[in-house]
Amino acid sequence: MEYVYSAMLLHSAGQKITEENVKKVLTAAGAKPDNARIKALVASLDGVNIEEAIKTSAAVPVAAAPAQAAEEPPAEEKKEKKKEKKEEVSEEEAAAGLSALFD
Repeated sequence: MEYVYSAMLLHSAGQKITEENVKKVLTAAGAKPDNARIKALVASLDGVNIEEAIKTSAAVPVAAAPAQAAEEPPAEEKKEKKKEKKEEVSEEEAAAGLSALFD
């Protein structure tokens, strides 16, 4: 994350996002710069309108926290659902067995 933050800091300061500048920011922050990550970051940001990307990402709604879980169905309903699933599987197997008769 510190690599992305360094790029955002450089952008907000009006500086070019270059490998050298990203290294300086990371070093000043006390992080150990990884040249491969810096190169990948700079390459991926080449030609990207960062201001537009920030606007579109800020417009994305954040998912609301899930509501309290509904009550679980009684145990009888759970058993019925399991039985229905088993019957479906057995019907499929039966159909597969019948098709073998006509091969």
